[in-house]
Amino acid sequence: MFNIQQMMKQAQKMQDQMKDIQEEMERTEFTGTAGGGAVIVTCNGKYEFLSVKINQEAMNDKDMLEDLVLAALKDASNKVSETMEQKMSKITAGLNIPGLKLPGF
Repeated sequence: MFNIQQMMKQAQKMQDQMKDIQEEMERTEFTGTAGGGAVIVTCNGKYEFLSVKINQEAMNDKDMLEDLVLAALKDASNKVSETMEQKMSKITAGLNIPGLKLPGF
């Protein structure tokens, strides 16, 4: 039988876990690189970029440098997204709400 009180407890537990993950992500630094380390960017889990390091040789070609910076930003952003997805999937794994058919569940 469907127990609303148990479902509410489960929802609260999930909400607490999600908050913990968000706080952990804010404290975690992610590094994106491009050009074999010619450009290195660092951001946190809130997509706040903290630093950019550029190798001297990369500064000789403006167009290449622009491409490398963009690639490094994308690399760091992708790492944040992938990590968040992995952590959230652990929380939502096996989520089964009676009467609600979700795709993939």
